[in-house]
Amino acid sequence: MIQNVGNHLRRSDPQPAAPCAHAPWKVPPPPEPSDLSSDAASSGRASLIFQAQPASVLALLTLGGVLDLHIRLSHQPGLSSVFSSRSARKSASRAEKDGGAMAAGEGYRNPTEVQMSQLVLPCHTNQRGELSVGQLLKWIDTAACLSAERHAGCPCVTASMDDIYFEHTISVGQVVNIKAKVNRAFNSSMEVGIQVASEDLCSEKQWSVCKALATFVAHRELSRVKLKPITPRTEEEKTEHSVAAERRRMRLVYADTIKDLLANCVIQDDLESRDCSHTVPAEKTRVESVELVLPPHANHQGNTFGGQIMAWMENVATIAASRLCRAHPTLKAIEMFHFRGPSQVGDRLVLKAIVNNTFKHSMEVGVCVEAYRQEAETHRRHINSAFMTFVVLDADDQPQTLPWIRPQPGDGERRYREASARKKIRLDRKYIVSCKQAEMPLSVPWDPSNQVYLSYNNVSSLKMLVAKDDWVLSSETNQIRLYTLEEDKFLAFHLEMLVHVDATQAFLLLSDLCRRPEWDKHCRSVELVQQVDEDDAIYHIISPALGGDTKPQDFVVLASRRKPCDNGDPYVIALRSVTLPTHRETPEYRRGETICSGFCFWREGDQLTKVSYYNQATPGFLNYVTTNVAGLSSEFYTTFKACEQFLLDNRNDLAPSLQTL
Repeated sequence: MIQNVGNHLRRSDPQPAAPCAHAPWKVPPPPEPSDLSSDAASSGRASLIFQAQPASVLALLTLGGVLDLHIRLSHQPGLSSVFSSRSARKSASRAEKDGGAMAAGEGYRNPTEVQMSQLVLPCHTNQRGELSVGQLLKWIDTAACLSAERHAGCPCVTASMDDIYFEHTISVGQVVNIKAKVNRAFNSSMEVGIQVASEDLCSEKQWSVCKALATFVAHRELSRVKLKPITPRTEEEKTEHSVAAERRRMRLVYADTIKDLLANCVIQDDLESRDCSHTVPAEKTRVESVELVLPPHANHQGNTFGGQIMAWMENVATIAASRLCRAHPTLKAIEMFHFRGPSQVGDRLVLKAIVNNTFKHSMEVGVCVEAYRQEAETHRRHINSAFMTFVVLDADDQPQTLPWIRPQPGDGERRYREASARKKIRLDRKYIVSCKQAEMPLSVPWDPSNQVYLSYNNVSSLKMLVAKDDWVLSSETNQIRLYTLEEDKFLAFHLEMLVHVDATQAFLLLSDLCRRPEWDKHCRSVELVQQVDEDDAIYHIISPALGGDTKPQDFVVLASRRKPCDNGDPYVIALRSVTLPTHRETPEYRRGETICSGFCFWREGDQLTKVSYYNQATPGFLNYVTTNVAGLSSEFYTTFKACEQFLLDNRNDLAPSLQTL
């Protein structure tokens, strides 16, 4: 279901595209079947959610943006009162739900949550009197490990850490408050979410410092670990639990993604055109240091704490950055990295750091950690590698211009160009993954450097919508239910029905958007523009002219498909608008756009599937809606019934190309 958005609205109500400067994105929750209503959950129905934006042509497109819902602002008696009653029902439902939640969960605390508070002492600080990031990383790793072990009931080790963006420094005398809890458990690994804030005891002010996501692996000597699943209770927990599966998928392909981008993308750099009157040879920034792992550096298994290794890495990286700028640099970000293997008490760790590249106001420092047991050993184990971004701040906390780096021929030039590529990848990932939904433009440019993160954002945004708790039943016709959701400036619709088709078959049939005209009369044609990979494809969709408009409407959408990660997870088809240089807006069509829409499929039994559709759009449409949404449900019902009949007629006729999805 794609949202119908006219060109007039899209141009008159642009959305800012400002990137968000905090840590890895925290995805809002998707509504689960049990959240829609107790009746809907028990009957196992399919749902459609639609959220629209303001437009001079007041039309809503259901089922992918190709169903026209004519909403008239006049010539309709009693529209305002009907809309007000719908709002009243929503408020009453929310109040009843909140009251029940408070009664049932008063004083509720996540059983895996760990809180740590540390007073920053002079021994914890750097030369500027601020908390050393290395010390902070040790505290973060300790709190996260305790949370993981609380859930696992056995020792756990750090496997990876996602991007960390540091928003605020912490001074001597302030308090660091750390909260960690397990978002989701998989087979033997789990994702732990960490929030770090600082507190000034004198002024009682608090600041957000950073957020982090860490992966821990449970380890037991004599038996294989199978972690018990996490049962989320609050809306926030349901959101994090649902999106954790998508973040895990992104982590697993991260290394291959970097390799592909570096191999296939044209890396823009100005190595030849730079003014080299003030340059620093890269070799001048090289640092090598060795550390002996002692019992205080290890956990109860004798393995080196991941936080301790990160602290040593931050130390050598800071030295390398200082050699370039001849000042005290500030660490602003650490790129996602993985621990490749453990180290134990008695190991020697060799840490190497060098400045790979400098940009106008920042520099990238690469750090590598190797381990060996005895001095006579010639083979060293690669423990970890990381890339850290530093800046140098002036008295007003503004970043200073940095000198250029002059790389050494060979490996130095390779690291230099790879750093330029990683910077673009970091900016894409930070913008797409960390950005708030309202800050995302309707259509994001598509290119190989951001395809993984656009796909992640596409699926995560839909899951966020699915996890919302405040859906209100607006109408029901022949076991097809229409729900609405009003939140802030957003309005969403959600259709739900039960279909006697296997969940996998329904997923495969509706995954092929080229077959959409077979059941959706509002969809004239669909062209497969690009098959990105087995899970993602880009389509060009054309719908007939709507109402008195003489121009047909077209959409360029990214379709991202996902199979369930675990029992109870739905099949997902997520849709969002993208822009392609080969399919620009033309005078022949009105370009429509959607920011979030798609299908979810829950298996309710043998040959029984709950099919749901969701559609979310940009802020502003709510002010234009002055009619009873339930009165518009006939168009939803007609199209959704056609979709049901399409699934029934073709449940044994699947395209071979889709069987591999």
